[in-house]
Amino acid sequence: MSKCTLAFHVEVWYTKGDRKGVIPMATEQEKNRRVAEQLRLIDDDFLRLYFNDNPEGVEYILNVLLQRQDLKVLHSETQCEYRSLSGRSVSLDIYAEDADGKRYNIEIQRADSGATPKRARFHSSMLDTKLLQKKEPFRNLAETFVIMLTEHDIMKHGLPLYHYDRICRGTGAYLEDDSHIIYVNGAYQNPNDSIGRLMHDFQCVDAKDMYNEKLSERFRYFKETEGGMGEMCKVVEERAKEYAMEQQIQNISSLLLLGKLTHEEIATALHVSVELVDEVASGKVA
Repeated sequence: MSKCTLAFHVEVWYTKGDRKGVIPMATEQEKNRRVAEQLRLIDDDFLRLYFNDNPEGVEYILNVLLQRQDLKVLHSETQCEYRSLSGRSVSLDIYAEDADGKRYNIEIQRADSGATPKRARFHSSMLDTKLLQKKEPFRNLAETFVIMLTEHDIMKHGLPLYHYDRICRGTGAYLEDDSHIIYVNGAYQNPNDSIGRLMHDFQCVDAKDMYNEKLSERFRYFKETEGGMGEMCKVVEERAKEYAMEQQIQNISSLLLLGKLTHEEIATALHVSVELVDEVASGKVA
């Protein structure tokens, strides 16, 4: 997940001739707006907002990436939670189902470390957990696609996308389990093909620089209207709060590992509640 780091509110003293005063820095609202103005579709916080309640947009990018024209999305959602009863859970950036019953998970990963093959495998396995009812035959398992859209060419072969299926090493025959993992090279921006143009548009901060009107119209709403910018600023503000909490938890964990302070002393030093320190210590918050 991408993180927006917002600066703290500070004041700058100035001296000009015999005059002294204070120059107030930008308000939090102004700083949030500046961050929002620089967001791109490849930033997952904006991506989730942009494609929320937007199945037509999801349908468009799936058709481009899969080189189809007939794919029809019946349902899509963002920040779809897949919870495991005994282990790790995930929040899918985009989840979609098409008219043929196929399922899709589109993930944005700007950091190469967040787009490992094992992560893609885990997302694929989580999709499968909700596809069959009790005692339903395995032959009914729907075809699935996990699409990892990365900012860089992490596979380093210069291809626009990398499509992985299970095959037999001995014969080269496909296993035909209908499970697909696709890596999309966000650095591929060739204007002469549809994937290159789409990746270019995912990197834009201004609607006027985008190739595709289908994407730029909604993009323009968020970037150029007060209503849209208000929604974006709210996302930035919420992400800043999440980031601040993550930093608090990290600081608490570091002090707990030292083992030299009581929970009360840690709470006082970091200006947090003793309850939060207790929860981090017990593993309830991580």
